[in-house]
Amino acid sequence: MSISMRRMMLILAILALITVSCSDSSSRLRQTNNVRHIDMIVKMNKGYYWNTVKMGAEVAAKEFNVELKFVGPESEKDIKGQIKMMDDSISRRVDAIILAASDYMKLAQVTDRAALHKIPVVSMDSEVASARITTYVGTNNYEAGQKGAKRLIELIGEKGAVGVVSFVEGAKNADERAEGLKDYIARYPNVRLVDIVYCGSDEQLAAELTRTMLQENPDLRGILALNEVASVGVAQEVQNLGLDRQVKLITFDSPPAVIEMLQEGVVQAMVIQNPFSNGYLAVQNAVEAIEGIDGPERVDTGSKLIDLDNMLWPDNQKQLFPFVK
Repeated sequence: MSISMRRMMLILAILALITVSCSDSSSRLRQTNNVRHIDMIVKMNKGYYWNTVKMGAEVAAKEFNVELKFVGPESEKDIKGQIKMMDDSISRRVDAIILAASDYMKLAQVTDRAALHKIPVVSMDSEVASARITTYVGTNNYEAGQKGAKRLIELIGEKGAVGVVSFVEGAKNADERAEGLKDYIARYPNVRLVDIVYCGSDEQLAAELTRTMLQENPDLRGILALNEVASVGVAQEVQNLGLDRQVKLITFDSPPAVIEMLQEGVVQAMVIQNPFSNGYLAVQNAVEAIEGIDGPERVDTGSKLIDLDNMLWPDNQKQLFPFVK
């Protein structure tokens, strides 16, 4: 037998062992009779995006014998409400917590407190400034911001004024998306970023901020909206003002209202995440942490740029229409 053949057989053997090991681990997580109690604390207890996260989490909860409590404040701006929910989870000594932090810094102390009580915390969707996090599950938000900026710059012909409507200042995913798009825009000397404004995930405020931005910058050629709620407010206002043929829009996430406006030509493209996978994989990684299994530092669930050309592709259809009730 040649040396190259021996090496190939060794590699195949190692791969087989890894596969068996992963399979055994996954099987053990599913077969236990022990009920794990996991709290998932999200930024807001409503919205298409968070309902899809919940759907994925509930599927994993059934699969891994988890009693799941899904909670979130009424508003993404309610940082104190999130902290109170974390404290409640700690006081009930749940087995693990999944946190989508509305503020990177302000949720850090309570996250550290959970770890001191031996409660593993999985970060999902938006990171928190704590070294005690076991795993982050979610989008590479810097990369997603760059994807949106790239398409907008293509649409405006690499010149002109653009604006950004973000959601909550201090949220790590909002900051990373903004950094990604700013760094990309900086490559083009003829593209001017006029402002980044924050709507606090309030649809009406997003519309008002859009109107003001357009009034103050009549030469505005494009807008990036950085989450689901901002996207709906921005797109509806641009349509109401009759500027949908003049101002190019790139949105985030895929609520039905924005999908409809994509088909109507009001929105040119959407950067979509994978909220179902975020929910499912966050629960799976929380269960692994409970069982003492070392998980990856980061699980990137990906993002895609969707437009009229690719929205009907089968893989994209699955993400656009997860049948949220």
